[in-house]
Amino acid sequence: MRIDIVTKEFPPAIYGGAGVHVAELSRVLAGRTDLRVHAFGAERDPDFHGAAVSAYGVPGGLEDANPAVQTLGTDLAILGELAGTDLIHTHTWYANLAGHLGGLLHGVPHILSAHSLEPLRPWKAEQLGGGYRLSSWAESTAYASAASVIAVSEGMRRDILASYPEVDPAKVRVVHNGIDTQLWTPQDDVGPLARHGIDPDRPTVAFVGRVTRQKGVPYLLRAAARLAPEVQLVLCAGAADTPELAAEVNGLIEELQSSRDGVVVIEGMLPREEIMQILTQATVFACPSVYEPLGIVNLEAMACGTAVVASSVGGIPEVVQEGATGRLVALEQAADGTGSPVDPDRFVADFAAALTAVLEDPEAARHMGEAGRRRAIEHFSWDSIADRTLEVYRSVLD
Repeated sequence: MRIDIVTKEFPPAIYGGAGVHVAELSRVLAGRTDLRVHAFGAERDPDFHGAAVSAYGVPGGLEDANPAVQTLGTDLAILGELAGTDLIHTHTWYANLAGHLGGLLHGVPHILSAHSLEPLRPWKAEQLGGGYRLSSWAESTAYASAASVIAVSEGMRRDILASYPEVDPAKVRVVHNGIDTQLWTPQDDVGPLARHGIDPDRPTVAFVGRVTRQKGVPYLLRAAARLAPEVQLVLCAGAADTPELAAEVNGLIEELQSSRDGVVVIEGMLPREEIMQILTQATVFACPSVYEPLGIVNLEAMACGTAVVASSVGGIPEVVQEGATGRLVALEQAADGTGSPVDPDRFVADFAAALTAVLEDPEAARHMGEAGRRRAIEHFSWDSIADRTLEVYRSVLD
């Protein structure tokens, strides 16, 4: 069985949960199928654990086009390379049109994995302008005709059926994201953290993620102002999506740093080993997202043996168990599609209270971390996820 995966992100260019998912799924599937991976961007190693990898840059003439137009141009460039496949599996809207058109062109099933939904990310209009309407069209077209849709959580499945009511519910299958708990492990060596200005002896709240509306970073920064003065905040934050969001977040960081010490900001991507050291050293990992289909970053923290405090949205409650592996913070959201809290002050206060409860009981936090690692090992292994993905493939090929 030849399977062709199309993805924007692939090692070494990974910046989000979808990229982690594709890389880990490909690693396992490569030993079980004839796997070809088609990735956006610069050339990669053509062999990834036995999978054949091809890369596609922005087609000539589109260098100055809207990013969404560049994406659609790349999708078209991939179509010819899909000839001979048995099934196309795409990840995120960036790749969806390649799967949809490739399926029509070559007469094969197209399956897509839903890692996020454009209707639930309206803030992307700030980045893409009219390109957001193009990305939304590409996604909705692919969902309407896909042979099967894989949702990364039950919460995501509900969102798919609400956003795209024309999709047959029988076509939407749940296959969770996962974590490699042999790669993501607790780290004993905290010495290297000193170069980032992190004090391993202080109670610590850690955040790792992109600065996007989805991740709720401003709410965390406001909550941090309510924490005890001895608490250290470590932010491993990627670049902000927009200048406006960057200005808001930077302003809140400056305000926080003017009133307390121990506010550590690490910009850019860190090696996995350093991320694991930061997560392991932290008393608690914070995930204040307003939209999270599953949240691989929570699994990464759990695999490192760290308690998690997270907003109770999307697929997060399927990962973080209230009172067992961490705390879930209720979030009543506006009905305008933005995911914004109806009462931001209450959400900030509740998030700060949940963080404080974990920080004030280090022994309970340790037990939550241990339970979180057990849960990651027992319920989110990539081998079991590959098994369930292959079941979906077979269901549309039989």
